[in-house]
Amino acid sequence: MISKEIATQVLEKCLITGGDFAEIFEEDSITNSISVLDDKVENILGGRDYGIGIRIFKNLKSVYAYTNDNSLSSLLDTAYKAAIALGKIEDGKSIVLNNQKTFKNMHPIKIYPNTVDCKDKIKVMKTAYKSAKDFHSDISKVSVGYLDKEQNILIANSEGLYTEDTRIRTRLMINAIASNENENQTGSQNPGRLMGFEMFKDEVDPEYHAREAAKTAHIMLHAKNCPAGKMPVAIDNGFGGVIFHEACGHSLEATAVAKGNSVFCDKLGQQIASSKITAIDDGTMKNHWGSSNIDDEGTPTRRNVLIENGILKSYMVDKLNARRMNTEVTGSSRRQSYKYEPTSRMTNTYIAPGEDKVEDIIKSIDDGLYAKKMGGGSVNPVTGEFNFAVSEGYLVKNGEITEPVRGASLIGKGSEILMDIDMVSDNVAQAEGMCGSKSGSIPVNVGQPMIRVKSITVGGRE
Repeated sequence: MISKEIATQVLEKCLITGGDFAEIFEEDSITNSISVLDDKVENILGGRDYGIGIRIFKNLKSVYAYTNDNSLSSLLDTAYKAAIALGKIEDGKSIVLNNQKTFKNMHPIKIYPNTVDCKDKIKVMKTAYKSAKDFHSDISKVSVGYLDKEQNILIANSEGLYTEDTRIRTRLMINAIASNENENQTGSQNPGRLMGFEMFKDEVDPEYHAREAAKTAHIMLHAKNCPAGKMPVAIDNGFGGVIFHEACGHSLEATAVAKGNSVFCDKLGQQIASSKITAIDDGTMKNHWGSSNIDDEGTPTRRNVLIENGILKSYMVDKLNARRMNTEVTGSSRRQSYKYEPTSRMTNTYIAPGEDKVEDIIKSIDDGLYAKKMGGGSVNPVTGEFNFAVSEGYLVKNGEITEPVRGASLIGKGSEILMDIDMVSDNVAQAEGMCGSKSGSIPVNVGQPMIRVKSITVGGRE
């Protein structure tokens, strides 16, 4: 990684046109992936991604440039071209990198993936394949993917910061297809952690997740179509939190709030959700998929309470939007790689556990839907209007879960669904995903306990 001396020269070059903040983000990442389809290894791929991003602020203006060449001449040229985009050459500023931050590593690694033989990784994948394929005779196809990534970063800025971090992530992706003569149905599980290969010894059972993927596919193949209409819905824990993430979480990022593109603008201290709802974004959770020691601007991650008992307490804020909003940063700045300018993003975002019991939530529903597993969907980030598929659902009749149904979708508006959550259980769980936005695709956790929405539009099929 580049030295303090080189970083200092580059940062000083950035400020020759009156800029008041400059930043260097250096990244050296190694990614390994393996794919198995129908018990055969299809691909084994490895790659390295290296580059340096340079960012300059001048008041509320920002310019970003990057290069793969870390020679001093290339870095100075890149900095010069970025600076010129902000104005004419003025008197320069001297910079001293005297804030070499060190921090406690909150996410220890026991088994670095680069020390694990490829055969051992494939063994885990084939164990998952067999577990899914053997679940039922109607499981026609199983694919398993494996991913590990080591990301080394260095961040230096004109405020004197000079710091480094290493992030290790490991993930298993299982997709099962159940088939009959007429159609196919799918089920998937995608566990991941900010961990090394010990993930498979300490936290993730490949056989369990493979069975769950196959079980969803099998059940949905034999399910009837879901009826449509307004009804109470119980949304299960774990990936059920994707609705809050998409329909509400993005609207609490300063990326949207600072520009007035959020339904929650200027609502700090106001009630925006049911008093049952406390929502948190926490980048410090030990070894969780969306965690890190520092964000991509070098600010330590932290636990941000977004909503407390229904009251809006905080937004997620990066450096540039902190200027626009005249507020502090929250350790929420993230980017996919050095090719992207960072902005405020979620980490591990979840609804906190409540005091209701799962069985009481189900018993409270006379005629409604139990959304056991959620799938993908679409959201309008300005209005919060959403449409999400239910990948595994069941009808609830007279307080009991009855037959499985497929083709269900949940349709609503984020600000409204928050007010309509009237029961929150105590069985909070997390699930892993990838979130795409302005600064690229990044790993995030979503989570919640089981919740009840007293009334929501359910789309179905005739």
